[in-house]
Amino acid sequence: MPVVDLRYGSQTHVVDLSCSGQHYTPGHMPQLLLPPRMLRGASAFLDFTEPFVVFIVIPQQDRLIVSDPTALQYILNSPNFFLGPTLDAVVNLMFGARSVICARWNEHRRLRAALNVGFTAAAVQNCLPVFRKVAEMISEELEKSSKASTNVCPILSNATLSAVSEAILGYSLQDLGEDFVANNNRIVQLAASQSKTQILADAIGACLPSWFWRGAMYLPTTAFQIIRKERHLTERIGRRIVREKRDAAGKGVEIDGDVFGLLLQNTSDNTRKLSEGDVVAQTALILVAGQETTVSQHYCMGASGTRPEPGFQEKLRAEVHSMSGEGTGHASYNNMPLLNALIKETLRLYPAGPMSERVALQDTGIPLADAITTVTGERINQIHVQKGQVITLAIASYQRCIWLFDWNYRSSS
Repeated sequence: MPVVDLRYGSQTHVVDLSCSGQHYTPGHMPQLLLPPRMLRGASAFLDFTEPFVVFIVIPQQDRLIVSDPTALQYILNSPNFFLGPTLDAVVNLMFGARSVICARWNEHRRLRAALNVGFTAAAVQNCLPVFRKVAEMISEELEKSSKASTNVCPILSNATLSAVSEAILGYSLQDLGEDFVANNNRIVQLAASQSKTQILADAIGACLPSWFWRGAMYLPTTAFQIIRKERHLTERIGRRIVREKRDAAGKGVEIDGDVFGLLLQNTSDNTRKLSEGDVVAQTALILVAGQETTVSQHYCMGASGTRPEPGFQEKLRAEVHSMSGEGTGHASYNNMPLLNALIKETLRLYPAGPMSERVALQDTGIPLADAITTVTGERINQIHVQKGQVITLAIASYQRCIWLFDWNYRSSS
């Protein structure tokens, strides 16, 4: 019978999955990862508010899950680890090998450094008119609804894609075309799916060779057809936008009003900067990840988190209205501490990527912030892993290890 051995500090918590009331079949990964106690809400691992190390022992395979801060920092920054095999294959299929998320080591650092010019505080300030326009569109859409309840997720999802398109590409959704918008929404739904079938496919995918994933792009399944179409459309859109912006710049037109324009001003044949091909290669990542991981999920989580606290909601409304009532029309969210705290706490408690996988590229030891006690009673301050070992990073659990937000902090300060 598999046992989850959960350790943090000097305490040890052992969870026997047979206690869930469901018969467990040895080696049944979907049953292990989605037991009834986890299906009722967030993963059971997220309930812990201190760093932990988990050893999940199943026949022929050991799984390691960590939220220890020192271990996370080491894994994320060490050249001894890279994206888990399934994640690496999927992001390569969806975004291409030249996207920043797929690049490795020095190439990744080069792309990140060059892309930063489009995401500075000044660049974000330039996007505020776009954000205001999109916010007004959301308000108008909600006001049109005559229903007692409204599903805000599709409204926010489309609004997010609109904001990303205009702020980063400098193009409206109409410019991108209905075909792209419809397919992009299908990609988002595909990425957000979480089922026993999906988890089983992920586990099997981790064992498949790289040549299989290279050929998988051409499989006639619905999922791969959607991915192929997304790659084709985003590459075509990216090349068109880069070409049109370069032509506009050649005629003396300013192109620094959006992120792509700023990036193109930073292009050069010098390998330390971006080439036009580098800019085009980021289009799919920006349009898919930018929509899938932002407003819809976090707004809904933030709203549900404040629902039991009507007093907090009233204070939040009063703060926003007081800033809007000053007549400037340019209220900065940094001047609204309650709204600022809500946004940051929502991002902390409900990160876009609550869990992520890495694979060990060689035998190595993972250091721990606090020593743990093994089942034999030995105290260790690092975990030895072998080449090929898959480690799950419990990012959401780590972010719940620090202090929890007090909804009433303002009234008590």
